[in-house]
Amino acid sequence: MNILVVGGAGYIGSHMVKLLGSERFEVSTLDNLSEGYEDAVLAGRFIKGDFGDAEFIDQLFSENKFDAVMHFASSIQVGESVTNPAKYYKNNVTNTQTLLDCMVKHGVLSFIFSSTAAVFGEPAYSPIDEAHINLPINPYGRSKYMVEQILEDYDHAYGLKSVCLRYFNAAGADPEGELGERHLPETHLIPLILQAASGRRDAISIFGDDYDTPDGSCVRDYIHISDLADAHLLALKGLLDGGSSAKYNLGNGDGFSVIEVIEAVRKVTGKDFAVKHEARRDGDSARLIADSSLAKSVLGWRPQYADLEVIIEHAWQWEQKF
Repeated sequence: MNILVVGGAGYIGSHMVKLLGSERFEVSTLDNLSEGYEDAVLAGRFIKGDFGDAEFIDQLFSENKFDAVMHFASSIQVGESVTNPAKYYKNNVTNTQTLLDCMVKHGVLSFIFSSTAAVFGEPAYSPIDEAHINLPINPYGRSKYMVEQILEDYDHAYGLKSVCLRYFNAAGADPEGELGERHLPETHLIPLILQAASGRRDAISIFGDDYDTPDGSCVRDYIHISDLADAHLLALKGLLDGGSSAKYNLGNGDGFSVIEVIEAVRKVTGKDFAVKHEARRDGDSARLIADSSLAKSVLGWRPQYADLEVIIEHAWQWEQKF
């Protein structure tokens, strides 16, 4: 099976490419390297290009027989989506539709979509299951939800089967130490705190300490990157075996506040560092925790690294390379 991984040089995509290689899939990574790194592609072949370039990807699909496409090339910063929504609707929606149209044209009808818990907005209840209403509160979440709606229509009209995986907070690093987060700028909480612990950052900021949570800081559900990749692999195998389109929430089912994560980093690393309290950011939800029971029952998914300190240990192992 030949799998095209779009955005496979980025954080989540590179872990997926490594796993696919270990599973003996033929892997092609397409990435424009605007935020990814070619040296993070540890299996298969690398193709530099933009998935929103219709002429380029049409030629790519004409010259190759792909059995499925996995999409990890979305723009992902909530705050930036509020200040620059045009970027998010162009890259996350328009470019994705260009890719989907090319897939339909060439008869590639299996698609794994890296979605997000941001499609839900402020939770009406917690933990959040797949039946929860979709009311995204920022352009990032709206752009992802638009793609999910497009995929429903493309399934009905063209037979394009898809699995949307809505995960909450991807975290950690490759347990073997070969891969980790290298975002520029970094926006994810755990690597930011670890940069403060290692001295690469002067301090860590807590954006808002007056939320309706036990300690006033935002609560998130952190999922290890390797567990995330495993869920994508199970979803891919299900589609390739003739499965139907589906949506799954992915998380550990436990939430940790920003303050709790800071304290866990201090415990794991043995380091102290400065903490600043700043105003809330636009678009942040107070609490996001996943109900992943559907993925566990249907896909047979079993997270292996659910412990927060283990997630931090693996990320710390990666941080110390810098």
